[in-house]
Amino acid sequence: MTKYIFVTGGVLSSLGKGITAASVGTLLKHSGKDVGMLKIDPYINVDPGTMSPLEHGEVFVTKDGAETDLDIGNYERFLDTSFLKTSNFTTGQVYSSVIERERSGGYLGQTIQVIPHIVGEIVKRIKEAGEGHEVLIVELGGTVGDIEGLPFMEAIRQMKHDDEVEGTFFIHVTLIPFIKAAGELKSKPTQHSVQELRRIGITPQMIIARSELPLPKTFRKKLAMSCDVSSNSVIEALDAASIYDVPMSFLRQNILGPIAKELGFDELNPNMEEWDALVKKIVQPKKRVVVGFVGKYLQLKESYKSLTESLIHSGAHLDTRVEICWVDSEAIEARGAQELLKDCDSVLVAGGFGNRGVEGKIEAIKYARENKIPYLGICLGMQLTLVEYARNVLGFEGANSVEFDENTPYPMIYLIDNFLDQSGNTQLRTHKSPMGGTLRLGEYPCDTKDGSLLRKAYGGAKTIFERHRHRYEANPIYREALEGAGMIVTGESDGLIETVEIKGHPWFLGVQFHPEFTSRLQTPNPSILAFVQATLDAE
Repeated sequence: MTKYIFVTGGVLSSLGKGITAASVGTLLKHSGKDVGMLKIDPYINVDPGTMSPLEHGEVFVTKDGAETDLDIGNYERFLDTSFLKTSNFTTGQVYSSVIERERSGGYLGQTIQVIPHIVGEIVKRIKEAGEGHEVLIVELGGTVGDIEGLPFMEAIRQMKHDDEVEGTFFIHVTLIPFIKAAGELKSKPTQHSVQELRRIGITPQMIIARSELPLPKTFRKKLAMSCDVSSNSVIEALDAASIYDVPMSFLRQNILGPIAKELGFDELNPNMEEWDALVKKIVQPKKRVVVGFVGKYLQLKESYKSLTESLIHSGAHLDTRVEICWVDSEAIEARGAQELLKDCDSVLVAGGFGNRGVEGKIEAIKYARENKIPYLGICLGMQLTLVEYARNVLGFEGANSVEFDENTPYPMIYLIDNFLDQSGNTQLRTHKSPMGGTLRLGEYPCDTKDGSLLRKAYGGAKTIFERHRHRYEANPIYREALEGAGMIVTGESDGLIETVEIKGHPWFLGVQFHPEFTSRLQTPNPSILAFVQATLDAE
């Protein structure tokens, strides 16, 4: 049977529940345990796929094509594991399942209520996520006391007494504020948060204390006593130089001791030597490069969480600090690429949806192409390389993507009406299709071209596997014209154009897939690693 570790948050959001859960999972995995991860989101959306990146941050895509919360990305980056759609579910999914079953007569005429039916569905999904794992770490989104989180709290409370559950351990992440005028750290917010948990019927066995200042020994004892946990179960979580140092900080405080004791594990001794060496290179690297990161969701940097983390991973393996020069694509439209990118060693154009800022991205691509600066275009950043090349090299005036101009005379990027999805089913897509669930999602194969930058980056692999999240595709009718002018297709997936490169350019790669989704601290994505290496070489 599976053992469960539940991570809840108190006082306020953004305390780092996801990093806490991922860090505990990493330490357990490096101790030889088979660890599963689950994020529960209390919002009513079926998934975050249609949410604005400025509202919710990045949408992370799993190997099997689920659009999930960005914390699943943290789990994969920390545990170096591909998780599936069962690792994330929402209130919307829970209620949809229960209502669908009720409509089909699955409850035999019962009155459907939050308890037992909604809570029962939640427990069922948690257990399904835990199948086959020694330990499942469950992160509950939101904050204790939120009305939308109550059914989930009741579900994990019930699991303490479930005969099918081998053991449970509750970790509560909470804030220890420093009141500057009084010159004191305050434990009262944590005490009230724990009291609210206990009122619900959950007694946390460990407190992760988020604080800007170290906790004095006397304060830790006071906190432990008031929250009814042992002193060694109060774990200090200070702001770290890198999120990847958090597992090392937890390990130094023997976080695994209380967990092992409560869950009946033998002594846990994780091997973190490689991890620690990479963290040291993140914090104190020998080299430095500046990447011009061209995007349009810059008000919330978490919109590009996987991509920024992937640059950190590659930098760690190359002992290099990858500094990001954030460049708003709309600002390029107003001020020009030369002014905003002149101090950058390379240019990266990220993905996105919608027309805003597109012309600025095209200017950035032209700047990188003409000035022989290393360039990586991802998803929309790849599609716009075709548009830029068509306009400025082939002379196709008005060339565009049909996403931005339905009547363009040169539709370099178009919509495939009938498309085989990851499951092999035909998917009908039009301009009026619903936004949710009509993307090309998940992992697909890509055949690489001999002698290409792509194949070299992936160590000579003839076929690679990467994840996608897009609706439009490169139009193959222009392939011959593009290749005749020097833009070569170097990657294909079942006849679809996946990657392009430019002859004579030192390093120029556009990829339709999202390489950042498969990058981890210990195994950086090959195409992003090659991009950072090319940036280093170009200095």
